[in-house]
Amino acid sequence: MIRPYLPLNGLRAFEAAARHLSFTKGAIELCVTPAALGHQVKALEERLGAPLFRRLPRGLALTDEGRALLPVLRDAFDKVAAALARFDDGRGRELLSVGVVGTFAVGWLLPRLADFEAAHPEVDLRLTTNNNRVDIAEEGLDFAIRFGDGAWHGTEAIPLFPAPLTVLCDEATAARLRTPADLAGETLLRSYRSEEWPAWCEAAGIETPPLVGPVFDSAALMVEAALAGRGVALAPARMFEGRAARPFDIEVDLGGYWLTRLKSKRPTPAMAAFESWIREAAEEAR
Repeated sequence: MIRPYLPLNGLRAFEAAARHLSFTKGAIELCVTPAALGHQVKALEERLGAPLFRRLPRGLALTDEGRALLPVLRDAFDKVAAALARFDDGRGRELLSVGVVGTFAVGWLLPRLADFEAAHPEVDLRLTTNNNRVDIAEEGLDFAIRFGDGAWHGTEAIPLFPAPLTVLCDEATAARLRTPADLAGETLLRSYRSEEWPAWCEAAGIETPPLVGPVFDSAALMVEAALAGRGVALAPARMFEGRAARPFDIEVDLGGYWLTRLKSKRPTPAMAAFESWIREAAEEAR
């Protein structure tokens, strides 16, 4: 059965009263009288054919139907408010959602974002960080910035710059490391990519020491552990310039940073602006 339209005022009245569990407080928020708010809620309940509140001697309690409806309305009103906020300055703003591997976000992107925001005030940027495992479609992202070889199914991958891995640690640990063979006496901190240490050790001409140290899903967290003296990390040096000691010049290239988007998604003006800006910034960094 197709239900007749539901009154927006009634939905808003219910959401406010349910959030406060009070007709009086909800009415104050909406600048109406408690009686008017109660009338709107009652009309909504009649339209739905189900009670949303249990009226108690000292307040309100939600019924099962009310508890089910509240989070749906709250999410809907939040989305409407966010959409309308884009027009606060008298002109439309476009939302851009970008997922970023945490190491790149902290080590490269965040210090440069002010330049993008100044050049494109019409873009409302939303950033989320991840551990390099991201589903662009499921998470509703316009872009994802990832580390790897650029081969992700169904995506267009634009290279930003290479990110070779090298040994990083604190100064005290670096003082002990005279040759790569000295790593046998250290705790080797690892990412979930098991091939990294063997590849670096092969490039250094040594046998891979036993890999028994902690495993991290974030290179940024791994390097923080190394800086705290908990071991030796293998990570992109350019993401930690000025913070971590680098005892050896040896690097191994197992991937780089890429700007990726779904091939099926039609680029928006905001996406085009961000892509142009980050490609230019990455070129300057190279």
